[in-house]
Amino acid sequence: MTGGGGVDLVFLAKVFGWTTVAIGVLVCLGYGLWRFLAKALSAAASAFTPRTPGSPDPRIVPYRGTEPARPAYWAHQMWIDAVAAAQAAARTVRYLLVRHWLGEIVRRRLLNGRGGSSGVRAGNALGRLLLRLVAPATALAALLSALLASGLLLAVAVAFGVQLLLVGGVALAGAAGGRGAERLWKLVRGIRMKCPYPGCYRPFPLAVHLCPKCGAAHRELRPGRFGALRHVCRCGHALPTTALAGRRKPALRCPHCDKELPAAVGTTRVVHLPLIGGTSAGKTMLMAAVLEGLRSWSHESALTVEFASVADRREANTLARQLETSGWALKTQGGQPRALMLLVGRGRGPLGRRRLLYLYDPMGESLRDAATTRLQQYLAHADGIVLVADVLAALGVRRALHEGDGRLAEQARPADLGPVDTYAAFTGELQGLGGRRGRLGVAVVVTKRDVLDRLSSLPRPQDPVDAWLEKIGLGELVRILGHDFAASRYWTVSAHAATGAGALVPEQRRAAEPVLWLLSRTGLRVDGAPAAAREPRLPRLARPRRRSDTAAPDRSSL
Repeated sequence: MTGGGGVDLVFLAKVFGWTTVAIGVLVCLGYGLWRFLAKALSAAASAFTPRTPGSPDPRIVPYRGTEPARPAYWAHQMWIDAVAAAQAAARTVRYLLVRHWLGEIVRRRLLNGRGGSSGVRAGNALGRLLLRLVAPATALAALLSALLASGLLLAVAVAFGVQLLLVGGVALAGAAGGRGAERLWKLVRGIRMKCPYPGCYRPFPLAVHLCPKCGAAHRELRPGRFGALRHVCRCGHALPTTALAGRRKPALRCPHCDKELPAAVGTTRVVHLPLIGGTSAGKTMLMAAVLEGLRSWSHESALTVEFASVADRREANTLARQLETSGWALKTQGGQPRALMLLVGRGRGPLGRRRLLYLYDPMGESLRDAATTRLQQYLAHADGIVLVADVLAALGVRRALHEGDGRLAEQARPADLGPVDTYAAFTGELQGLGGRRGRLGVAVVVTKRDVLDRLSSLPRPQDPVDAWLEKIGLGELVRILGHDFAASRYWTVSAHAATGAGALVPEQRRAAEPVLWLLSRTGLRVDGAPAAAREPRLPRLARPRRRSDTAAPDRSSL
């Protein structure tokens, strides 16, 4: 009341205002804030909970990329779910404030004289008046609850975002570490992947892996955004991402030409050895002899030999049948050769060493000039050269032959070019393609020794072969090879004596010596096999033991 007996409206307004504030704060702290938080957090949590199995989940965004694997949860879906959770919490707070508290409880119930929780209309005017007076306090409580809940939810969102960043960072570091460890492992073991097929021969960092369940082609099967330890194919099958974890099991294809690759690609060091020689120099016969020799060495040493694929076994069997039928290998056909792939190793298990050997047998015509040699892209990857030398094709040697020896030489089908001319035709392009000629080894194999032994016009071929080449007028070849290559070794081989039904075991092993020597230069040493060149002369191999009645264990699948 005022001094004149009237009502002090200002005082009443203050009392009503402070009462409203007090009630609003009490309702906010006692109920509203926790109600907002509970509902908002529950809505946010629902963004991470699984849906009913078999029903579509709108939260999952379809992956539109070409890789048949979903990105890892931490790389993609985790952030979508986090944003969805934040949006769900914000929508819940807004709904509670605008629709439920202000719209339903305050406007439709309290201001109309109805109970806030029950919605039942008060039975008398005084009750309806009290409910209307509580309406402002309830609205204030709703506003305070929404503001405080929003602040707390924002703090929770920031903390949760930091955790997600840590999780993503750890996962990304794990993926980078896994990829780096595999690269280091390949670098230490000298593993470089290259296609063995004609028209391709291209290197690649990662092969295409086929899902063993559905056959989908995975081009990114390594630690990364699709998973650090494994990728989940669209069919649901999990594939390991590293060779150490078993990535070698799925079938492989070249990412460039899409042709099948052996399982050892990516886990075994590849050694590329082209056989270089003129037409009819005996390259294909020598390759057949090398296969027989490697198998013979595997009987009585720690050497292990097997075909890298079914196609390689089929090709070798076809060559063997040709030799059994006619005694000669058919002339190499086609422009560029497919590598014959062998897995050559020493020992078995984790302590064993293996090499994936690519043997190339190109046509002699393909290495006659710079234009055709430049097409032989496999030369850029060569780890050594097997130079197949038919000395009977050298003009100087032919002139030195008497009449009878000349007929024998003609019957031996001499090559179209002599060894010096053969080497001169491709050496420049070899250096241009690979640029590594000075670091390579060259194994010079003088073929057709069975004929050379019968010629009275020439001294009989014997060790040291390089000195014998000097005697018959091919010293220029020895000097050129000694200058151009890091190391050179010389052999004389009779491929006829090393193949077929009456093959001689010592000759078979001698035919394999050039390849074993070049393999030894890559770190694959076999007891008894020729070591990397330290002496200028070829040391004799371990003395071939005669076959006894007790068969030695066969470590070869050839």
